[in-house]
Amino acid sequence: MNLNTKAQEQNTYDAIVIGSGVSGGWAAKELTEKGLKVLMLDRGKQLEHVKDYDTAMKDPWEFPHRGRLTVDQRETHPKLSRDYPYSEHNEKFWINDSQSPYNEVKRFDWYRPDIVGGKSIMWGRQSYRWSDLDFEANLKDGIAVDWPIRYKDLAPWYDYVEKFAGISGTREGLPQLPDGQFMPAMPMNCVEIDVKKKVESAFKGRIITMGRVANITEPLPGREKCQFRNLCSRGCPFGAYFSTQSSTLPAAMATGNLTLRPDSIVNSIIYDEQKGKATGVRVIDKNTKQMTEYYAKIFFVNGSTLGTTFVLLNSISKRFPNGLGNDSGTLGKYLMDHHFRTGASGTAEGYDDKYTFGRRANGIYIPRYRNVGSDKRDYLRGFGYQGGASRGAMWSKGIAEMGVGKDFKDSLVEPGQWSMGLGGFGECLPYEDNQVTLDNSVKDAWGQPVLKFDVEFKENEKKMRVDMMNDAAEMLEAAGLKNIKTYDNGSYPGMAIHEMGTARMGRDPKTSMLNGNNQLHAVPNVFVTDGASMTSAACVNPSLTYMAMTARAADFAVKELKKGNI
Repeated sequence: MNLNTKAQEQNTYDAIVIGSGVSGGWAAKELTEKGLKVLMLDRGKQLEHVKDYDTAMKDPWEFPHRGRLTVDQRETHPKLSRDYPYSEHNEKFWINDSQSPYNEVKRFDWYRPDIVGGKSIMWGRQSYRWSDLDFEANLKDGIAVDWPIRYKDLAPWYDYVEKFAGISGTREGLPQLPDGQFMPAMPMNCVEIDVKKKVESAFKGRIITMGRVANITEPLPGREKCQFRNLCSRGCPFGAYFSTQSSTLPAAMATGNLTLRPDSIVNSIIYDEQKGKATGVRVIDKNTKQMTEYYAKIFFVNGSTLGTTFVLLNSISKRFPNGLGNDSGTLGKYLMDHHFRTGASGTAEGYDDKYTFGRRANGIYIPRYRNVGSDKRDYLRGFGYQGGASRGAMWSKGIAEMGVGKDFKDSLVEPGQWSMGLGGFGECLPYEDNQVTLDNSVKDAWGQPVLKFDVEFKENEKKMRVDMMNDAAEMLEAAGLKNIKTYDNGSYPGMAIHEMGTARMGRDPKTSMLNGNNQLHAVPNVFVTDGASMTSAACVNPSLTYMAMTARAADFAVKELKKGNI
């Protein structure tokens, strides 16, 4: 008995954070800086900043397969290998599909990391504030449920996280895309500058701005400014973009209050019916497969949308037979992702004496203008564009040519033609039947049930895609580009890696999982501040909002803990 008591004491903390990605890193930083002893658990392997970015400095010819996947990699990663994020350049960052399968009623592309830091190492870094156009949308459209917060609730927290993370961008004064605390924006190139002038002149209400990106353009403590290498998904040894390893983890570690446990698969959260709150977590050691329990006063579940959903669904008790806090029956439902892979491209003439400097790790952004103000379409919500102009190389023409000598060699290093593309990112509505459930008929390598997806884009998204494609062509044509081609390469849920919903915030415990402070309505000492908490999807990248919500919820949680309310 005494041994058990001692073991429990050793495994007890003030707070436990599940997950170490964008939001989990912020939770650990905020809670430790407020004086709490924090245990951060992640199923991924340890990835040390700088030291473990093995491929960051490699040249293309140093990769045996030039970045492409082998037959063996495709067989062991049957779902990850469907699209571009998983490659030879960063293969060790991703989970093994064979050990951790999932099932699909309809196709869903789930990109899961297997490292401390999660997707904060590989993310696209586009960082935009949401506006009241987004927070009020469900209420105004009469769909799903109303957000329990508005822009004013998050605005000071956006300020707070932007200053620490480092966001470069340009202030535009747009109500649908609030300005932030920006470092100087990365420069547009000559074609983008001209296209901006022509598009903004031809279309009232359409703005082209530089992407607001979590790549710093001025140094921060322990971090050097972006080197314009555009190899970010391999890990950045300069710390030039925001990641857990470059930013929040060092801050949390500096407090002396953080214990980090990699290779720790959180199986479930322990609920105490007498106390009416969570008391601990069950953790499987990834290597030994042994289960250990850890205990705390408060819990931040930040396993990314679907990892969080699994933990909550798998946390079953007499009080919660359908998952922790799931009185509303909404857990796992209303899964959203952005739809993309549609737009247009064209060639730009008259810039043959111009070239670019370096490889800018960013592009231009066109904020949403559809269903804004007096603009009304036959679908709800809207989309934005990411894109950019670049100049290609001409070396490839030598493959089909017979030639020798100096003139031939000189021709191969001449820069090619300028081109520019615009790709739309559209909002997906929250649908109840877009859901993920536990499938007990299949087990992963640790004997746990797997997730089963039944998700699709519907009529509203399909209608929106027509405008996403045609508007792009229309703008490029107005800017004077030639050889304009439209495309719609199709988009499956999960591909944009912006999964949201499944444990949504709301005002009513009967129709939502979380309140306006990201607390489980039914279990007040459990907080969810990752993508699972989102009530709608907007059309802008969501990670900056996760950061702001996490910092806000951590502040609230510590105050409530000190008051003895949780």
